[in-house]
Amino acid sequence: MSSESIEGAESFIGPLRGETKILVDIQTMLTSKPGAVSVARGLSHFGEHSLGWLGLAAVGGVVAHARGDKSNRDLWIAAGAGAFGAHAASVIIKRVVRRRRPSDPRVKVGVGTPSKLSFPSSHATSTTAAAILLGRAAGLPVAALPAVIVPPMLLSRLVLGVHYPTDVIGGALIGATCAAVMTTGERLIRTENRGEQ
Repeated sequence: MSSESIEGAESFIGPLRGETKILVDIQTMLTSKPGAVSVARGLSHFGEHSLGWLGLAAVGGVVAHARGDKSNRDLWIAAGAGAFGAHAASVIIKRVVRRRRPSDPRVKVGVGTPSKLSFPSSHATSTTAAAILLGRAAGLPVAALPAVIVPPMLLSRLVLGVHYPTDVIGGALIGATCAAVMTTGERLIRTENRGEQ
């Protein structure tokens, strides 16, 4: 949307404020960039219901199993479980919070969504958990994969106009918490198992 059309719309529906203004500003800056919307849609489809992350975890698990590396296979399985668990947590939180998605006519919506609920972004939640846990399974430094994967996914949800900035930030924090819960749980189980031996 051009700045002229935004100004014209403001005379009918009032000035942009708060997160809606931030969202429209981001869209104004990025949607005109070649490939921005198509890349955002690709990320959206990949991250839908955490299916892309589950697929990557499955491939990693199969490769580790073929090598006979049981401990690494278990890390890939945990990555898939963590990504799916984070997605499930986000869906439950959405139903409690019940924040509606952006609806201002100046926000361009670039993809369909399975629900009208906005907080937290399930894509941000599952992607953050997946990036942390997949990176661990791949033997990467802790922040390496999240630094590469998480910001583009969060930004894609804003480019597509389906979330407010706090939806994606909140989702990322919830996803990181889910990954931490998964790794803490694993450590506790290992400690208990050693104590029983």
